Amino acid sequence: MRQIVYNVTGAPEVLHLVERDIQFPAADEVRVCVMVSGVNPTDWKSRRGSKDGEALPFAEVVPNQDGAGVIDAIGEGVTEFAVGDRVWLMLAAWQRASGGTAQDHTVVSIDRVRHLPDGVSFELGASLGVPAVTAHRALTVSEDGPSRLAPGALAGKTVLVAGGAGAVGHAAIQLARWAGATVITTISSSAKADLATAAGAHHVVNYREGNAATEIRALAPNGVDLIVEVSPVQNSALNLAVIANRGSIAVYANNGGDALILDIRSHFSLNIRYQFLLLYTVGQAALDAAAEDITAALLDDALPIGEGAGLPLHHFTLEETAAAHAAVENDIVGKVLITLSPTFQRFS
Repeated sequence: MRQIVYNVTGAPEVLHLVERDIQFPAADEVRVCVMVSGVNPTDWKSRRGSKDGEALPFAEVVPNQDGAGVIDAIGEGVTEFAVGDRVWLMLAAWQRASGGTAQDHTVVSIDRVRHLPDGVSFELGASLGVPAVTAHRALTVSEDGPSRLAPGALAGKTVLVAGGAGAVGHAAIQLARWAGATVITTISSSAKADLATAAGAHHVVNYREGNAATEIRALAPNGVDLIVEVSPVQNSALNLAVIANRGSIAVYANNGGDALILDIRSHFSLNIRYQFLLLYTVGQAALDAAAEDITAALLDDALPIGEGAGLPLHHFTLEETAAAHAAVENDIVGKVLITLSPTFQRFS
């Protein structure tokens, strides 16, 4: 089978195509014929490592956490899935060096696999994983908010999504809207404003024009209840200016810097909660809850993709995986997908 691997950290060029024998699932594992592999920032950051040329703990690594496909083999003890089931994958590369989705077939444990409802494209399935699970976690950590998402779960709440044109921001807008929140998002251009609006944001604020804090306060006089934050260092002053009493700021990335300095008195006077989140260590219970709610949202057609839904798609072949990684590393707007199956029908 075809497989993309890398043996040392570095630029996209460390990725190369190899032929390997097909693997077989052990107990509590399934093998998935991958139709589409999704590329996320975490994938290129793992490939880059702390410095170029750094040795890996494994002989070689198969990249990419997310994907979708069809189960073609099951291991002993597996009862939740059967051969022929359509599925979406999350954190596939985290469990083993060879578990990534940049290959024709991947073997993963069943806690990384979820049923993909009939009628939901493999493209959409491969676009969930890291973005949607991250967004779900960010939307469910507020002290006064829900621990699960469903229609009405966020009714009466105002959510601010920083960077609404990104993949996580896009998913956060859609999930918050599905759960009944009023959604405000910040963006940096009119083109990104169009995407965030298409995703379902009620209000869009360009932080490069005018006074973002004033605009957001005009939309939410009592403050926003929850902030989904991608750039905590850059946005700390804005967040403090617009957060409601007992509000929460869910931080899922460190764009713009690693050192965050906060004025203690200003924050404790408002009972503000900062919640940092990382999917790799969040725990299986949180992953399971997110996957279940995301699948429910899929059934409600609440997570569409494509430019018309606010998330442009960029397609690559498996042989073009290095270019796909480079596109994400260079901050391309939208979702980068790698198509593996020659019979795959592109999402329209």
